[in-house]
Amino acid sequence: MDAYTGLFLSAFLAATLVPAYSEVMLVGMAGAGYDPLALWLWASAGNTLGSALNWTLGRYLLHFQDRRWFPFKADSLGMSQRWFQRYGKWSLLLAWMPVGGDALTFIAGMMRVGFPVFLLLTAIGKAARYAILLGLLGLLS
Repeated sequence: MDAYTGLFLSAFLAATLVPAYSEVMLVGMAGAGYDPLALWLWASAGNTLGSALNWTLGRYLLHFQDRRWFPFKADSLGMSQRWFQRYGKWSLLLAWMPVGGDALTFIAGMMRVGFPVFLLLTAIGKAARYAILLGLLGLLS
């Protein structure tokens, strides 16, 4: 159980603005013979909940955008908001991407995307990524 908890935490951190890569742990555990379904469930849940943290931060930290410590500058924030308005909530299916995916979930909170819709779309994309990764590992072994 400790290994699965570690995978959950790794996936959770990987979904936040903290640089972490849960795929490395997932691949290692799969190679060590852990149950692929359990790996998929723990990694997907952790990564989705990490994105929910980003959504929450985006939703509530926008009030502090005038502070020096705020992680985004006003011009990049405006550009991101315009991009999200153009492509909409469906872009959350791409929240699994290593580059830009975490920012998407933060922006979704800022843009006040409803949490149930956010959670569903993000979970679908992230679970699909882990399923594809595990499927590729199965084909290679």
